[in-house]
Amino acid sequence: MPFEFQGKHVTVAGLGVSGVPAAKVLHGLGARVTVVNDGADERARAQAAQLEALGITVRLGDGDTLPDGTELIVTAPGWKPTKPLFTAAGQAGVPVWGDVELAWRLRRPDSAPWLAVTGTNGKTTTVQMLASILKAAGLRTAAVGNIGVSLLDAVTGDEQYDVLAVELSSYQLHWAPSLRAHSAAVLNLAPDHLDWHGSMEAYAADKGRVYEGNRVACVYNVADKATEDLVREADVEEGCRAIGFTLGSPAPSQLGVVDGILVDRAFVEDRHKNAQELAEVSDVNPPAPHNIANALAAAALARAFGVPAAAVRDGLRAFTPDAHRIAHVADVDGVAYVDDSKATNTHATEASLAVYESIVWIAGGLAKGATFDELVAGAAKRLRGAVLIGADRALIREALARHAPEVPVVDLDRTDTGAMLQAVQEARRLARPGDTVLLAPACASMDMFTNYNKRGDAFAQAVRELGA
Repeated sequence: MPFEFQGKHVTVAGLGVSGVPAAKVLHGLGARVTVVNDGADERARAQAAQLEALGITVRLGDGDTLPDGTELIVTAPGWKPTKPLFTAAGQAGVPVWGDVELAWRLRRPDSAPWLAVTGTNGKTTTVQMLASILKAAGLRTAAVGNIGVSLLDAVTGDEQYDVLAVELSSYQLHWAPSLRAHSAAVLNLAPDHLDWHGSMEAYAADKGRVYEGNRVACVYNVADKATEDLVREADVEEGCRAIGFTLGSPAPSQLGVVDGILVDRAFVEDRHKNAQELAEVSDVNPPAPHNIANALAAAALARAFGVPAAAVRDGLRAFTPDAHRIAHVADVDGVAYVDDSKATNTHATEASLAVYESIVWIAGGLAKGATFDELVAGAAKRLRGAVLIGADRALIREALARHAPEVPVVDLDRTDTGAMLQAVQEARRLARPGDTVLLAPACASMDMFTNYNKRGDAFAQAVRELGA
């Protein structure tokens, strides 16, 4: 039954990019909205003033206490399930939704179906590729969720869409119990955000929610058995199919690569005998192995929606990746400098390191509970040297000592933003012509930078100073 918002007491947990629009939408639906927020900094005060001018109650500096009379909580995705606010809600029988759940509940009867993407790494790129393919097929679409258009705007605005390409984090999926996508993909699973979820099992279970109720296809990574296991555990609609993607030759009901061609053996007649050419590997930008996997996942979701093969090719050709994702900055004295600041965990960094043969690696930051032994052991033969920055660099230094003791390491004992220029200078000293200096930190950035974008910008600026 639809939730009736008129006159309901709704608490919005958290301001920021999701809380403010949620509060406005709920207020517009006639709910009696109270916004609670842990912080009371200048930005929070400005957002509070904006909402209070509309008649919305805002409580700054106390995000733990459940407001009296609350009948529903709509939370920002980053708020941990263990917060006292949610404990109190559970004891009072108050449901908790995320912004994605709210958007799903507010869809119109004729609203666009969702093609959903989650995974530890590659979500944004895959969703953007998918949107590019859908547009190439002449469909009205948008990349939404954590990127592009806000989901709430997409489902409540005047713009009419045929289909939405939706990026979903594990946080968002945790708080979205009724979401049911047309088709969905889990790209990969690796330890990440374990401090939030509490365990790898809980993290994987939240990712797996994206498959619940899928109608046409559950897309999984053949090379990552955990993603296929999630498909097996999902409760889907009758007739929904498991569709794999692989960098190898595809079996029936899979998409894969044959002689430099992306091919489909899932959405073709007589898939046991036939395959459909979709695009060339060279149509993928950049054609790194993990990015080819992203393209195959995007293609699988598009094909599940009935998109023709030519649109897959045209959409991949038209796609331009965001900054800080294996972005070639410059060549200086025969050495390539590459910015993959978006590699904020070990899984993403492993994929990045696999692209190059001889690397001077710039790494470090906030480890978020990660360990680095497996990463370093796998990359040891490719490392010319390593330059370590950030608060948790000692963890990487110790892994290098255990698994790559012959690799020279520069440990920069400073966490100010100016450390990046010194890091690039030290990397230049270690590098030889033909090497790649790769910023792939395997860590979050917030100990030194506002976000990974600022970290990548600092790297690129330092490289430009070298070139000058």
